[in-house]
Amino acid sequence: MWKVAMSEEVGKALQSVVDRVKQAAARRPKTLPAVPPRLVAVSKTKPPEMVVEAYRQGQRNFGENYVNELVDKASDPLILESCPEIKWHFIGHLQKNNVNKLLGVPNLFLVETVDSAKLADKVNSSWQRLRGASMQRLKVMVQINTSGEQSKHGLPPEETVNTVKHIVSQCSALHFSGLMTIGRYGYNLTLGPNPDFQMLLSRRQEVCDSLKLPLEEVELSMGMSTDFEHAIEVGATNVRVGSIIFGNREYPNTPSPEKTSKVVSEEAAKKMTHLTVSEH
Repeated sequence: MWKVAMSEEVGKALQSVVDRVKQAAARRPKTLPAVPPRLVAVSKTKPPEMVVEAYRQGQRNFGENYVNELVDKASDPLILESCPEIKWHFIGHLQKNNVNKLLGVPNLFLVETVDSAKLADKVNSSWQRLRGASMQRLKVMVQINTSGEQSKHGLPPEETVNTVKHIVSQCSALHFSGLMTIGRYGYNLTLGPNPDFQMLLSRRQEVCDSLKLPLEEVELSMGMSTDFEHAIEVGATNVRVGSIIFGNREYPNTPSPEKTSKVVSEEAAKKMTHLTVSEH
């Protein structure tokens, strides 16, 4: 009985988010690249059955924050059998000693959290060794710490261009896909456009100017459950949404920042008038 209830719940929640993604994209200013936003359903702490249900409803991109959980979930027989076209995104902090384990994940699509040239080198050499030089390049994003918080991982913004140049010129097994940020939890959107998102927009502009890349070829991964619509309106091409699709997560001990800021963020989102910024 619970499976039927869960199935209906996940299906309805997912469809609601998909509709909201499309509506937010329609509100984007025409000055932004017309790239349809990709929805990444973040399934951390949730069972394989819920991933399979979302997949059955048409969802293909899924994200995980922890290497061990991603390895277990991606290798689960139910998911391997039921979700042949699944695309896994790694969206958590990646330590060098976990790189080989991560790169062995079946259907790994994108590593969103490369936050140093040294880590890029490690991922590059491991991918070459594990998958062979003839295999398709691994898509990676460069994570930027746009809020400057010590609790957040990511490159200092001023190191963005040099790190991207390093990946493009020195990491032949990697494909640079874009920039990613987590940003400050609980930002009050009634104060105006999120400065973390604006920072990522400006860093993309610098990267594109320096490397002579078209804007539409450099993705922006930003926005989560409480602010993904605003993120899309100002230029996100990849949003990471979990709790409003799969329900609140169960953390064993202390509440995460994500949980403690949820009420504040939802209140701000309710009051928000749709805000847009130009590309420059």
